[in-house]
Amino acid sequence: MIRMLLLLLGTLSAGRPGQRVGAWYQDDDPDTAPEPGTGYPGPDGPVGTDGWPGGPGTLPPWRETPAGAIARPRGGPRGRGPRRRRIPLGVKWAAALVVVGLIFRRAIAAVVLMALSAAFHLVGINAHLPSVKFAWPWQTIATGTTTNTDLGPWVLQKIQGISKPALGQATFNFLFTHKVSKNIGPWPCWYASTFYAVAHAAATVDLNPGPAWWAPGQGHYQLQVLSRPQGGKPGHVTVTMVLPEPQLPQSVHDIAIDNIPSKPVQTQHSWTYPGFGCGVVLRPQFPESVLYAQAQSIAYYKSQHAPQVTRPLVRTAESVATQTIRDNFIQPTVNAFGYTLDRLTVRWAGAAGGSG
Repeated sequence: MIRMLLLLLGTLSAGRPGQRVGAWYQDDDPDTAPEPGTGYPGPDGPVGTDGWPGGPGTLPPWRETPAGAIARPRGGPRGRGPRRRRIPLGVKWAAALVVVGLIFRRAIAAVVLMALSAAFHLVGINAHLPSVKFAWPWQTIATGTTTNTDLGPWVLQKIQGISKPALGQATFNFLFTHKVSKNIGPWPCWYASTFYAVAHAAATVDLNPGPAWWAPGQGHYQLQVLSRPQGGKPGHVTVTMVLPEPQLPQSVHDIAIDNIPSKPVQTQHSWTYPGFGCGVVLRPQFPESVLYAQAQSIAYYKSQHAPQVTRPLVRTAESVATQTIRDNFIQPTVNAFGYTLDRLTVRWAGAAGGSG
């Protein structure tokens, strides 16, 4: 080991430029005598000996280059190597595109497959393409990571950040009759028309009833970890929740009515109409605002008491609430920690059934 160290030190010492130049000067004076015209100091010079050169002089013919100058190593004035070529701009752009493609590969694959499916559908080709669900990189599961983080508080914090209720809408149609009457003495005089109406109603679900609702003693929220991420595989969790029952429309103003046709479906009147008596007294003209208000009141009553209307309203509201809280709040949160949501069970306060 010591020999190797000495050999390396000797190599470095032998490679110094000053020693190489000094060797040239010593070779020019092998007999250590002053040489005329060489720039060496004579015996009476300042040094008093010619054993060591005082400066460079004219090199011997065998030391000169053809141009008469000292040859220098290639690669520049300071002996550096050849300059490295710069990476072309096209290669840099290609590398950047490859990196972006790898990051957004799931989204790109989903868009490409949708475009191919639409193109094949236009030309009439029935091709079975693989199914890739569109997802951004931050929505995918971070496989290969392990975590011991308690997911329960994180997921509950996301749920408590919900500010808007879920809406379940339902559309139903019905017939209603508008009637006016005014007797003329002993003669009854009345006129009635039946119209067709389409109503729209919505039931609401409060997805965040407040901190008291989510208190541990209430039992309205439970997250269970079935397995933790390990070996590049995601963990698995289940969530059970209890939410307030969907609320049916709270006032008549929560009901919307489509434009009522001006032509009635059916008309009824007393035996004296269209005789002179009732025709002059009643003049049956039904303003649209009056018809709209009557239809709105009838639709509101149906949304509270008619099972053929209330059942679709409740079912739709429950479905929308479950999908909203699963896809927008619970699933992204557990995915960010390397888990998948195996099952979400939602029960409704005061109801026997649940949904998952």
